[in-house]
Amino acid sequence: MGSAMIECDVAILGAGAAGMFAAAEAGRRGRRVIVVDHAAAPGEKIRISGGGRCNFTNREAPADRFLSQNPRFALSALRRFTPQDFIARVDRAGIAWHEKTLGQLFCDGSARQIVAMLTEDMRATGCELWLSTDVGTITGPGPYRIETSGGVIQASSLIVATGGKSIPKMGASGLGYQIAERFGLRIVPPRPALVPLTFGPQDLARTAPLAGVAVEARVGCGKVSFDEGMLFTHRGLSGPSILQISSYWREGDAITVDLARGRDIGAELRGLTGSGKVAIRNALARLLPDKLATLVAGAAGATGTLGDQSKSSLARISDAVHRWQLRPVGTEGYRTAEVTLGGVDTDDLDARTMQARKVPGLFFVGEVVDVTGWLGGYNFQWAWSSAWAAGQLA
Repeated sequence: MGSAMIECDVAILGAGAAGMFAAAEAGRRGRRVIVVDHAAAPGEKIRISGGGRCNFTNREAPADRFLSQNPRFALSALRRFTPQDFIARVDRAGIAWHEKTLGQLFCDGSARQIVAMLTEDMRATGCELWLSTDVGTITGPGPYRIETSGGVIQASSLIVATGGKSIPKMGASGLGYQIAERFGLRIVPPRPALVPLTFGPQDLARTAPLAGVAVEARVGCGKVSFDEGMLFTHRGLSGPSILQISSYWREGDAITVDLARGRDIGAELRGLTGSGKVAIRNALARLLPDKLATLVAGAAGATGTLGDQSKSSLARISDAVHRWQLRPVGTEGYRTAEVTLGGVDTDDLDARTMQARKVPGLFFVGEVVDVTGWLGGYNFQWAWSSAWAAGQLA
């Protein structure tokens, strides 16, 4: 590790959304800030998010769209720096944006515009950015001493914005959790979230032939359900509705899928006049994608013609479409997970400032904290809100 000693007011670990936003906020208050990241470029997860257009927030960010052991923890930060506050920053930076479904806001152009806005804010407030820099031993508080490959940083405050474990190919690691534990904070065990679900061999034998087929679905687990698109994959299921439910699903749970949301397949079959002599699978294929019709007919055990179907047979077909129950065996893991559930226990943090309750000058922001948003811009909003809170005090 480097030997030169550099003093600053605030050291920030992680040049992602939360780290860069916190840096500029502290910089605005005249603090000398150094941001350290092992990557060669800042904001890499921002750059690839939203298909390269960055779903940078959602119009609404109520607390019930965030998962945490303390569901109310996120409220304070989200109320103090709102989606409208971030939209105002985007507008000031001259970045054009549009609203997709369910309040999701995206750049018209490239996600790189959000990265450029953040790096420009850091530059304008005098923050230093150390890229391709590894972090070694950290001691503190009073002051914090951070050994890095670029030298030793001595700082009054330390903000940990290292993210979770999702997308390891971009360098994600458990560093933030290690730092938290080193200073006596507890960790809610992390797990992949917003991630495709995988099936065992038996279910896969039936569903794998449908890989690439997409439907508008309702997917439920327990008391929670989501109405969004669903995609069959070679490993199981993906698409927005599945990513959403994955945050609530646990090993052993069943999920219930409505493969034709908002429709009544039983009634539609009965309405196929003059089709009584058509094979039931072919009748279904008039209403559903061809491969899905095969799956449904098989699941319902439906044979013969449409005219042969009894009331109970039509009910079984309807159930196979609207109440399809199956038990995933797992997820695709951190490799494809968009975020990480769990993290630094919110009971050990001050909800107003994101500072550790028992360690002065130590802050945790963004994904490293046990706050995980739904799909749709909520995790970026948590990054901005939590980082803003820390940036007002560090």
